Amino acid sequence: MDMIRRHCLAVTLSATVWLTGCTADNTYLAPTGMPATDVAPSGFSAISVSTSSADDPYAKLYPFYAEFCAVSEINKKPGFGADINGGFGGHSVLYLNGVCRDKDAGYPTIGLCAGKGAAQTGVGLSVNDHFKNANWVATEGRDFLFYGSLKPGEGVSRTAYERTQIQAKKMGILDGVEFHQHFFKQILPGMSRRDYMYELSIATDYAINFGRDRYCARVPMSRTQMHKVVTYLNALNAPYRDGKQEFQWDVLRNNCSHMTHNALAAAGIWTPIGVDQSIFVSAFDFPVPKNEFVNLLRRTNDMKLDDPLAVYGDDVARQSLDTLGRLPLTPGALAEAAPVVPENDLYETRSRLIFYDPMGRYQRRFEAIMADPRYLDLRTNLTHFAEVYRQAKAARRPLDWYLDPQRKIPSPGPAQFPDFYAGFYRYIDDESAAIDHALAALDRLQGRERQVMVSSMTDKPPTVDTP
Repeated sequence: MDMIRRHCLAVTLSATVWLTGCTADNTYLAPTGMPATDVAPSGFSAISVSTSSADDPYAKLYPFYAEFCAVSEINKKPGFGADINGGFGGHSVLYLNGVCRDKDAGYPTIGLCAGKGAAQTGVGLSVNDHFKNANWVATEGRDFLFYGSLKPGEGVSRTAYERTQIQAKKMGILDGVEFHQHFFKQILPGMSRRDYMYELSIATDYAINFGRDRYCARVPMSRTQMHKVVTYLNALNAPYRDGKQEFQWDVLRNNCSHMTHNALAAAGIWTPIGVDQSIFVSAFDFPVPKNEFVNLLRRTNDMKLDDPLAVYGDDVARQSLDTLGRLPLTPGALAEAAPVVPENDLYETRSRLIFYDPMGRYQRRFEAIMADPRYLDLRTNLTHFAEVYRQAKAARRPLDWYLDPQRKIPSPGPAQFPDFYAGFYRYIDDESAAIDHALAALDRLQGRERQVMVSSMTDKPPTVDTP
């Protein structure tokens, strides 16, 4: 027992250093300002301030998607505004495309967007240990979430910094939100408490690339999935809004990545992680931002479909297929990365983001992802999935083969397997058809004349969710 206690204490101290505040040499990051069509040395498409979300073909193809981002430590240069530094475990945020902030609520509340242009609209959610009466806040717009009010090609100057804060206040990002009292002990002379809150939040809750690198994983969702995510997130904030509870950030038991992980769990991606568990449980199972980045890309890209029994034995995958008509494995789940804005008067531009990885497995998996275009390029990804579905159909065995009494079927056993089997292969047929149409749509969006049909010759159109 003493050994377990010592281990938990060591993990707690280490994690506190990594993730302090929720607030590696980045050789995989392209310089900000690179045109969106260029490719970083790592293979990542560069995400730059000049790239407008309104022109993003991805959002036109997938109007609902979640984008998890692991972001690096923050190191602000002294001499202007609050001195802010974070742990090298970094922070995480979650962008939801097709979701809007309820501007009339006077408190962080979100809902599915309505009306024309909703597919080019979204919100970014962030947890911060400063918050007293909320778990998360929502920032409108992907561009503002990452780059604030920066103009194309502009660096982070004092002028741009102040302009972004003014815009954040107009947007009301922190409306209805209170901070814990102890964070005001170092309030800057002559600054109001409200202004100081926005000062502490910049580059963590909005304008993130002012001071942080980011590694992001996009995951397409159906309207139903996104509705479940929104419902979960609003319920997560509800106890703090009405004063029943006071939010207390905890590195092991309730950090920024608990929110992002469990929001994705609500969409049937993976198993949720418990919040506010005992230290003896949470010390062995707490989410770390960069680990989550790797886990999400592997979960949504690497599930094997040639063995239906393995999918059937995956409780989350089986239930997701049954209730949502989808598997965690999904075409269009892609990685992106972008560094701190390099021309920067206010933040250090070399920033660390590490794994919790005693065995080195995550680093190897990360390097494999960075080297494989199917994780990085939409067309390559869709073409890969066309082959995955083709192989799954080619490997199909008759239902009776699986129901042989000598063959072991995992829990929940053989009784439910026939319904699963039918739904599983119906799903593969539908997704195979959708891949063809997605590739054709991508050709049109990119202005190409030829249409690529690689997986099936069906004329069945894909099911497209519209906001």
